[in-house]
Amino acid sequence: TVRVWLKRDSGQYWPSIYHAMPSPCSCMSFNPETRRLSIGLDNGTISEFILSEDYNKMTLVKSYQAHQSRVIMILFVLEMEWVLSTGQDKHFTWHCSESGQRLGGYRTSAGACGLQFDVETRHVFVGDHSGQVTILKLEQESCSLVTTFKGHTGGVTALCWDPIQRVLFSGSSDHSIIMWDIGGRKGTAIELQGHNDKVQSLSYAHHTRQLISCGADGGIVVWNMDVERQETPEWLDSDSCQKCDQPFFWNFKQMWDSKKIGLRQHHCRKCGKAVCGKCSSKRSSIPLMGFEFEVRVCDSCHESITDEERAPTATFHDSKHNIVHVHFDATRGWLLTSGTDKVIKLWDMTPVVS
Repeated sequence: TVRVWLKRDSGQYWPSIYHAMPSPCSCMSFNPETRRLSIGLDNGTISEFILSEDYNKMTLVKSYQAHQSRVIMILFVLEMEWVLSTGQDKHFTWHCSESGQRLGGYRTSAGACGLQFDVETRHVFVGDHSGQVTILKLEQESCSLVTTFKGHTGGVTALCWDPIQRVLFSGSSDHSIIMWDIGGRKGTAIELQGHNDKVQSLSYAHHTRQLISCGADGGIVVWNMDVERQETPEWLDSDSCQKCDQPFFWNFKQMWDSKKIGLRQHHCRKCGKAVCGKCSSKRSSIPLMGFEFEVRVCDSCHESITDEERAPTATFHDSKHNIVHVHFDATRGWLLTSGTDKVIKLWDMTPVVS
């Protein structure tokens, strides 16, 4: 079913429309200017409705046979009159919303869960379950592959595009968020670690430069992106501790020569050096590197981190339900979350997003 909830005089929300669909609904996209509601179904169809001005009636306009299986995401682009979609059939497609004609498609390496579009350059960003992000250039009836990049160890679960700073945010089932500097041409990728479960959704408040991430752990994290963040270093390879020169357990030659037992290898999150447990016994948060939780650092790096550098750059809030879908209204500062508990919650984010 599809329901439209209106706030009554009592202050409670009640559905004005209760519309049954021929197949379970998997996703939707709503454009307030045209009151156009696009609904993706489990059977691969996208049904398009126009809502009446009083939101008490929905009229079917057209249907697209967009995919062979469940529609994962829909994006309606008013400026181009395009309907973009991804499906479980590993295809990205786009249709003309005026004629209903299919304009083109592209097969991704895995099922896609993230979809964003840049109107100015006509670039579309598609994130998939393999952890890869694909950038395509769309023309009126063709698309070309621009590039692909991968930084997550798990599948991409959410994408968010900032057209002003030209930065792409990707959330993943590996619990992390990566900020990709697309427009700066520096190739920097900043990692953000603030969730204990997979990231379900990302929203960006342009006017305050704050990122809102929601996870399956029920956490709502508001990140301050108006700070100078640092890239996490690559982990260095070594056969022995780069601090005390003790051999690691696979380095048989040095173990035999020095008559020492091999140690387990760890890595300092600040400098990236390969160290043993004895030389990395300390923990510290490094917010400017995206580590809001305490992580392993070597003893020398622990001494160099000041209290000012440990100051958090994010605020944490508990939604008290396992979040599966989110929508952020930047004009009012309202956040809507829906969870596996079948509850929809509406949050006033103005105290923290301002």
